[in-house]
Amino acid sequence: MKLEVLGTGCQKCSKLYDAVKEAAKEAGIDAQIVKVEDLGEIMKHRVLMTPALVIDGKVAFSGKIPTGEELKKMIAG
Repeated sequence: MKLEVLGTGCQKCSKLYDAVKEAAKEAGIDAQIVKVEDLGEIMKHRVLMTPALVIDGKVAFSGKIPTGEELKKMIAG
């Protein structure tokens, strides 16, 4: 599983990255977690607001930081 946190390096983006790492760990999911800060790469996903989370190539959400429980549910499928 590949989890991409999209954001330009703001505080919210960093917070989401940390939350995604923690949620994956708590859910027992072995995932490749990548922080994407390049604006060109972010735009390829057609995301207008960051932070955003992409799970295996599909945008799960953008413009907010879900709770830890919400993240675990998204990641676990």
